[in-house]
Amino acid sequence: MLCGSYFKTVFLRSARVCKLTPQLFLSAISRKSLNTVPAVAPSIDQLVTVGKLMADMDPNTNRSLMTVTSLEKKDGGCYASGGWKSEDGRLSCGFSSFRGKRATMEDFFDVKTCKINGQTVCLFGIFDGHGGSRAAEYLKQNLFNNLMMHPQFMTNTKMALSETYQQTDSDFLESEKDNSRDDGSTASTAVLVGNRLFVANVGDSRTIISKAGKAIPLSEDHKPNRTDERERIENAGGVVMWAGTWRVGGVLAMSRAFGNRMLKQFVVAEPDIQEQELGEEIEMLVLASDGLWDVVPNDDAVSIAQTEEEPEAGAKKLIETAFSCGSADNITCIVVKLYHDSTTESKTESVTTTETEKQPQS
Repeated sequence: MLCGSYFKTVFLRSARVCKLTPQLFLSAISRKSLNTVPAVAPSIDQLVTVGKLMADMDPNTNRSLMTVTSLEKKDGGCYASGGWKSEDGRLSCGFSSFRGKRATMEDFFDVKTCKINGQTVCLFGIFDGHGGSRAAEYLKQNLFNNLMMHPQFMTNTKMALSETYQQTDSDFLESEKDNSRDDGSTASTAVLVGNRLFVANVGDSRTIISKAGKAIPLSEDHKPNRTDERERIENAGGVVMWAGTWRVGGVLAMSRAFGNRMLKQFVVAEPDIQEQELGEEIEMLVLASDGLWDVVPNDDAVSIAQTEEEPEAGAKKLIETAFSCGSADNITCIVVKLYHDSTTESKTESVTTTETEKQPQS
């Protein structure tokens, strides 16, 4: 059973490594270096790789961007978790990612925060690859950076999200034009600009909020058998057919995605976007890949995450629950808790990220 863990403002933190169930390892984190330390149980033949906090400044936009995220996952990657708390104490997040029963890891996630003209912006994203990990990895590396550079990001966030999603899809396809592979990825992102929340979704990853204790989905899975999606696909000359589940052209079990060049005429990357004001009744966000949602209902996800005080422990518990309920997919989750008590003392930012990789064969 995963145990709870707490954010600390020191750079020594315990991490978790797993095969089928996590085991405890120690790791160290430094703001100025990227360290690789051997696991304390060398018989598992794995390494613990410690992530770092990266702060970059774009001199053209004066936008200071802090990235709170894991390293790129590779096929040997098994488990990653970490957390972060905002400097003003208004929110904290925890993230957890588990390869599960799959042979390879195709899930990626990203967490970023910055200040623009004195206003705090936070960005959270889940990217679930299919047919390979390249598309999901590309989104992690580029989507939020592209969004931040959109000239109307602060003035028309919804338009910026829509245009950035579709332009990033085009950029990815262009970057892969000489490759024979045809992988794709979902994207479910939550962007907080001041007290406004924008959720953009492509594919079957999902974002929900807890509002006064009730789970409310802010995205609807893009499945080929959805009436509006089926009509859109057929109007474009495509076909939706049953092949174990409903699939576009009998191939892809989602109707919108990044990548998937061969089906691009029908499988678009135009996101559905919802906007919410962050009132005091909104307590939590949960973003996850379908490895969670396939086996854990929305209401249960909120209930499980709320049993833990810290969001990192909540994200870990969701991962463990999905795995124990039979999820056969990669499972990745971000839990964001919102604190509306204005008297909360500011706390120093703390981040930990861990990831395991198999040692290369000699």
